[in-house]
Amino acid sequence: MKNFTHLHLHHRIHHRNDRPNDLRRRHRQRGAAAVEFALVAAFGGFLVALFAAVEVARLLFMMSSANEATELGARVAVVCSPGSTRILSRMQDVMPSLTASNVDIIYNPAGCADGSLKLAQDTCDSVTVAIKPGFKVATYIPLVDFGFDMPAFTTTKPREALDSSTCA
Repeated sequence: MKNFTHLHLHHRIHHRNDRPNDLRRRHRQRGAAAVEFALVAAFGGFLVALFAAVEVARLLFMMSSANEATELGARVAVVCSPGSTRILSRMQDVMPSLTASNVDIIYNPAGCADGSLKLAQDTCDSVTVAIKPGFKVATYIPLVDFGFDMPAFTTTKPREALDSSTCA
């Protein structure tokens, strides 16, 4: 009987010694979940901010491309014949998403390019090339169908040759 009591007491003492270690271990782990959440939330916030910065930069690049496309379109329009397909083609080299419905090419004064090529060469003073307002640029934001409406971009240049033989 003596041996049983001794084993029983030893067993109790052993459990008593384990308990404080378990409590200490749990106490040390208590803030781990909060720290892990803070790290994941900070990393997620960083990714959202990074993605937003990339998207804003891409939209600014598209605006710069639209400005450059109108500039190039006007440079081509002043040397090409009115109605030349090269104007839109060269603009699409800079901004491939442009279509004829997004672009206005206006010869000034109004109606000067409606007749013969000789009449256009004699009477047109300038050419205005514009990307119409409302041209939609899609964003790459996941799970959100959001597009950006571009403002109007316009470039006017004085008339030069208005002859497709000199058009390059």
